[in-house]
Amino acid sequence: MLDTIKMDLSDPYYYQQWKKLIENEGLYIENLDDITETIGIYDEDKLIATGSYFNNVLKYLAIDQEYQGGNVFNKLVSYLISNLASQNIFHVFVFTKTQYQSSFEYLGFKMVAKSRFSTLLETGDYSIDQYISELPKVSGNNISAIVMNANPFTLGHRYLVEEAAKQSDMVYVFVVSQNASLFKTSERVELVKAGTKDLKNIVVITGDDYMVSFVTFPSYFIKSRSDVVTYQTELDAQVFKRIAKSLNITKRFVGEEPYSPTTEIYNQSLKKILAPEIVLEVLKRKEIDDDIISATKVRQAIAEADLETIGKYVPKATFDFIKMNLKDLLRRINNGN
Repeated sequence: MLDTIKMDLSDPYYYQQWKKLIENEGLYIENLDDITETIGIYDEDKLIATGSYFNNVLKYLAIDQEYQGGNVFNKLVSYLISNLASQNIFHVFVFTKTQYQSSFEYLGFKMVAKSRFSTLLETGDYSIDQYISELPKVSGNNISAIVMNANPFTLGHRYLVEEAAKQSDMVYVFVVSQNASLFKTSERVELVKAGTKDLKNIVVITGDDYMVSFVTFPSYFIKSRSDVVTYQTELDAQVFKRIAKSLNITKRFVGEEPYSPTTEIYNQSLKKILAPEIVLEVLKRKEIDDDIISATKVRQAIAEADLETIGKYVPKATFDFIKMNLKDLLRRINNGN
């Protein structure tokens, strides 16, 4: 008889069993902080299957070779989904190798996007088709997009939006949905709207679960660690292309990244993958006194309660919000956000 239990990975007894099974199945262990809960299926004392989740994303699904191909997989996935449902989470994602796509589809998952190496699937009470149907539709022959975290919205972000607006009939500004940021998603959306309200051809919307930071895509099944950013970018770009097609978006604007090799690789990969349907326009970053504006510098200044530096880099609406909420922002920083 098979037993299913919750595994405490902080316990060396469970961790070593879990690590052995994960590595035997060709997976690579990333940050354990990105695991909310892990379950294990045992045949007597032998761990034969395991799966984890972080928020609403299934991760680290591994099954011993002898038990692959049927009931154990179904039992594992069903248990994880039921566990999430008990927490009122009914929209679930999984990133997996392409060869396992059909196994998840058999259990009711539907493909969101697919790259050469991996597939993103979802199941539950919401879907990318619903997200797309709810997006505001605009008219125009030259429709562009920007995807930004805006943590917080700076004069650099404002410059990127201004330039896109000059070159486009309409611009969609997708704000990445990521509450792990210092500024909550709702706050970032409102600051982008406030900072661009004078621009009439701008539509600001949240990216929901589909416009996420590319670094949040799991890479535990990618063998070559040097290829992680490229593979993550492929999947990110395919999700974006699916959304862009329905909105007639033909151009995407990004800022150059002279100090971030990872983001520079991301931009270069994005350019290749989006073509030919979508042109990637890379703009030179805005500078003040030969100093590139960045949200990282603003967050550092917030940590130091340096209002003078903050005021140098952000629009008035962002500055007023930071000044009014400085104590709360400092508390978030001290709590690890």
